[in-house]
Amino acid sequence: MNQSRSYIIQGIFVLVGVLFAIRLFSLQVMDESYKAAADNNIIQEEIEYPFRGLIYDRNGELLVANKPMFDLMVVPSQVTIKDTARFCDLLSIAKNEFDDKLLKARKYSLVKASPFLKQLSLEDLATMEDYLDEYPGFILQPRTTRSYTYSILANALGYISEISPQEIDRDSANYYHSGDYIGKSGIESEYELYLRGQRGKKFKIRNVRGVEKGEFKGGQYDTLAVPGLSVTSTIDRELQLYAEKLMKGKAGSIVALEPSTGEVLAIVSAPSYDPSLLTGKKFSENFKEISQDTLKPLFNRPLMAAYRPGSIFKIVQSLVALQEGVITADTRLKCNTSLIGCHNGASHPFGTSEKLVGAIKNSCNPYFYQVMRKMVVQNADESPYLDAKIGLDKWNGYVRKFGFGSPLGIDLPGEKGGMIPNSAYYDRAYQGREWKYSNIYSIAIGEGENLVVPIQMANFAATVANRGYYFTPHLIKSIGDSGKPLPRYTEKNYTGVDSAYFEIAVEAMSQVVKSGTGQYRAKLKDIEVCGKTGTVQNDPNPDHSVFIAFAPRNNPKIAVSVYVENAGQGARAGAAISGLLIEKYIKRDSAQLYFEPYVLKGDFE
Repeated sequence: MNQSRSYIIQGIFVLVGVLFAIRLFSLQVMDESYKAAADNNIIQEEIEYPFRGLIYDRNGELLVANKPMFDLMVVPSQVTIKDTARFCDLLSIAKNEFDDKLLKARKYSLVKASPFLKQLSLEDLATMEDYLDEYPGFILQPRTTRSYTYSILANALGYISEISPQEIDRDSANYYHSGDYIGKSGIESEYELYLRGQRGKKFKIRNVRGVEKGEFKGGQYDTLAVPGLSVTSTIDRELQLYAEKLMKGKAGSIVALEPSTGEVLAIVSAPSYDPSLLTGKKFSENFKEISQDTLKPLFNRPLMAAYRPGSIFKIVQSLVALQEGVITADTRLKCNTSLIGCHNGASHPFGTSEKLVGAIKNSCNPYFYQVMRKMVVQNADESPYLDAKIGLDKWNGYVRKFGFGSPLGIDLPGEKGGMIPNSAYYDRAYQGREWKYSNIYSIAIGEGENLVVPIQMANFAATVANRGYYFTPHLIKSIGDSGKPLPRYTEKNYTGVDSAYFEIAVEAMSQVVKSGTGQYRAKLKDIEVCGKTGTVQNDPNPDHSVFIAFAPRNNPKIAVSVYVENAGQGARAGAAISGLLIEKYIKRDSAQLYFEPYVLKGDFE
């Protein structure tokens, strides 16, 4: 009997021990989430988002600022709502939307705050702030979004939006978290590391209803947010406003550079959009509408659109041929239209024998057919096919040193390089069949397989203005308070063509505007403009109007390229817009106001 009682007592002790162990395990392991919830009810970590750096124009005029917004955060374990309908009415959301958002937050964490409603404005705050104390578990998180002083430069400035999971995965520094905002395009993306600043943290004491009771331990564990660095852009706001005005209702691009620095004075992609549309609560709705627009306003034409260069390329051909020694400034070649067609006219009849400057001024196609043939066919090999390959590749090497055929390296994402064909390209195109100059001659006049982007053509105009070198085009003049340009944009890039040959090109471009194909709309009083027209074939649609120019001839201040799609001859839209822009920048006004209505109307027939 005593032994039986002893077994019972021992069994009770064992059972109590087991129950105690199970309870201890439960307290230590299974209930950790409840303990964490209790801790978070008392001490709550809050992110302090930094002010993003501002963006200014070259004269210190503000282009991009910040405006306050708020995210409504939720801690699901603290939520107790008696009147859901009233709460939904306060937030202007439907009941099913409320349920979906709360479920998403619960899946993320019961005890950690996550966004419930994003990008609430000051007006939204005024509506709900007085009532939030009645709804435990909901907290307002201050943030900022972008604001714009003018509705310009959308493609160049870019936009910010919430970081994607893929971008978080690519973040090797582990800086970003879900819900952060990041530069997605333009300057906002390219200079993200400078503009973003550094997050701070604050630890707050809150009661179980979520009401703030003060700082945890006097804020000794808090870290302050560090504002992002502001940047000064190279853009001239007044010139940019005028350039966008001139391109309204058109498709194409404008790029204006300062030749002596490579700084971008104005850059227009048309059509464009109002950058303020990609801020605030309606970001997703507006982005969808803009991205589905058939006119492609998000497509950054100055950097991404590849066009044939047209007759503007005759300047490149001239400089390469002069350097190679296959022609001189006095080389006369006949306008033989049995080789290739020519526009001709009163100043340039069939059969005219022109020197180089005259051929450029009158844009003679047969002249440059023959110049290119001299460049490609140099009898370097007895086989005409191998000879053409040798000559073409030598030509390709020259042309690429002008900045064609690969991206220039502008400080914006998405830049394309265009295409300058070489022998390998034609070997692939002809699939092993032999080819020679007579198969590829259209590249002589900027047609055929040549493709350039508008930024390259503006850079070429700047290269001629500098008599043989260029600085890499860029949009940021300085970062922070340094006032100093970035070192990579202060190096000269030389073409390898003697400066003396550039003087011949400068004279020819001056003649184009004084008495050649560009004389009617690009000629300015008191400013010697040097330019070149281009009419880019776009079959079966109307041709593109192209013009490049720089001014003044000596000590140039501005170089421009203008592309207006489907606008016909370069002497029309392209030349008129270039003249107006050059005068606006140099004189800060435009006296050629009779051309402005012509451009704004957009009827270039």
